[in-house]
Amino acid sequence: MRFTKENLNLENGLNKEWIVTNGIGGYSSGTIIGANTRKYHGLLVAPLTPPARRFLILSKLDESVQIEDKRYDLYTNVGKEYISKGYEYQEEFSKEYVPIFKYKIGDMQITKIICMEYGRNTVGVYYKIKNGKSKAKLTLAPIINFRDFHSINADHYFKSKQYIDKNKVKLIVDENSQTPIYMNLSEGSYIEHENDIFKNMFYIEEEKRGFYPEENHLVPGVYEVEIEPREEKEISFVCSLEENIEQIDVKQLINNEIIRLGELFNQSLLIDNRKEKKTKKELEKDELIKSYLIAADNFVVYRPNFGLHTIIAGYPWFLDWGRDSLISFEGIVLIPKRFDIAKEVLKTLVRDIKFGLVPNGYSGYDNRPLYNSVDASLLLFEQVQKYIDYTGDYKFVQEELYEKLEEIIENYIKGIDVDDNNIYLDSDNLIVSGTENTQNTWMDAKYDGIAITPRSGKAVEINSLWYNANKIMEALSKKFGNSLNAKKYKKIAQECKSSFESKFYNAKRKCLYDVLGDNKIRPNQLFALSLTYPVIDTNSEEAKNIIKTVEKKLVNAYGLKTLAKGEENYVEVYEGDGKKRDSSYHQGITWPWLLGLYYDALKNMLKKTKGKQAKEELEGKINKLVEKTTKTFEKEINESGCIGSIAELYDSTKPQLPKGATAQAWSVAQIFRIILKR
Repeated sequence: MRFTKENLNLENGLNKEWIVTNGIGGYSSGTIIGANTRKYHGLLVAPLTPPARRFLILSKLDESVQIEDKRYDLYTNVGKEYISKGYEYQEEFSKEYVPIFKYKIGDMQITKIICMEYGRNTVGVYYKIKNGKSKAKLTLAPIINFRDFHSINADHYFKSKQYIDKNKVKLIVDENSQTPIYMNLSEGSYIEHENDIFKNMFYIEEEKRGFYPEENHLVPGVYEVEIEPREEKEISFVCSLEENIEQIDVKQLINNEIIRLGELFNQSLLIDNRKEKKTKKELEKDELIKSYLIAADNFVVYRPNFGLHTIIAGYPWFLDWGRDSLISFEGIVLIPKRFDIAKEVLKTLVRDIKFGLVPNGYSGYDNRPLYNSVDASLLLFEQVQKYIDYTGDYKFVQEELYEKLEEIIENYIKGIDVDDNNIYLDSDNLIVSGTENTQNTWMDAKYDGIAITPRSGKAVEINSLWYNANKIMEALSKKFGNSLNAKKYKKIAQECKSSFESKFYNAKRKCLYDVLGDNKIRPNQLFALSLTYPVIDTNSEEAKNIIKTVEKKLVNAYGLKTLAKGEENYVEVYEGDGKKRDSSYHQGITWPWLLGLYYDALKNMLKKTKGKQAKEELEGKINKLVEKTTKTFEKEINESGCIGSIAELYDSTKPQLPKGATAQAWSVAQIFRIILKR
């Protein structure tokens, strides 16, 4: 993950981003040339009630160097009619554990490293300066705000108050906020500015997304540091919502983070630490695994109000979503062998079950659970099974989860109508859910209250999950000595399977109906083949036809399209304002996480395949998928979009650019699984 001067041009620099996180929902993010192109970018974006209520605190820290009588601006800022070109002095950007920027001005060299303090709303910026033959002065200008990260301060003028103690500054940004911001520099001097406004920072990506793109920030003052000829200096800047920051050693923060991540690498047992020399290919694989482990760690956050960990769905704008947490669960916490965290995530998911529904998420403002999901509760069963597969920990499942799982099944049979979910078991033993404008599956886009992909009725993945849930409960009940329950769940599963097989196969199109009565070709049908207990016999002609149709119509290198080309309302490119983006979200755009369903379906088919030649052909297909996915996403994680992570979705036409959330948990999780053949 290294970019040199040759590829640090303006276009490249503005299109490639980085992110580091603090384990409680906060983050630091920007572009590889230091420009902010989103309203979500900032060196300190802090959750006021972790992990929610994220506020932009420190937008940027702009550096200038004066050598003799000439000033050099190292920052890159974008205005509507100008671009400051600090990137011209940038020699390198790299990111493994933390982002590192290197600059050269004549015979002066500056290295800048950004790091967050884990578990606190604190960001540190470390500078290592090697001066040339002339005396110089470094000026650091903190660009400050205090607003909800979804909003924007256009035409805003700040009425700030400052309390200065040497280089430590306590700052109240605005009369509307009494939350203090603290800043400190390890040496030099602080010069207070009065009514200094950074006007009209221009966010290129927000304009593309149909939002107002210009914002004002506060520049409360500047720090100045004198540098003697041939002098080498190490300087630390800290910005925080914590008061006691004077003693923070940013260099130590960086070392602490490297140690913490190193411990995660060791815990995972995925990297062979043998001392003999490794091949180039082995070393490259190690680095790729490290990248994925770091990417996965970004999504693991602590919820203080629960006293438990959870999984953030994606950055910059998502919180923890039940559905996303469950689809991400294996790749984010099980593969890295973070089993104690896995327990906490499961406890979080069942903590607020109501009416048999796992919360699909929590309000970003008051942590109120939201129940607009039919699939999250059913996905829970599969991930409980995965937890058992990895840990063998039946005791935890029996003591903490089994009764909750029973509650879900009973409520789905009885019927649930909270939040217009309209969930019930019909007389044909299939699950019905939703209303005309209720979006409670993962294809949940709405605009102006209108469902873009209406999927009310009997959806293919919901009934696949329902069958799987009852089969898992049958097995668990046997394990726990409850034969009556085992019989009950076996009967429900059998009745579901019988109806599913008779109603869902679309012989004309050689695939499964997405929803009964809707013959559009979508990837959701893969749930019928990919779960622990597939509802369709994976060695059947129907299964083979489903896979062929999916491969022909939906699969590409970056994932699966959400709708086959040629279907009504098909869209290939994710772009434009909110309405246009929502109208394409699940209407043909490619999602990486769906590759996990395809991979699991092939693995399940391999288990049932008979005959040496047929087995070899299917093994070859799986190996080819793994190789292609590894190659595609090794390049993505190192060179494209958000460096060190994988985007939420991709365009479905070349060059298949990354779009949506820049770092998405289920994208990372499912691609990680495939690469490691899990």
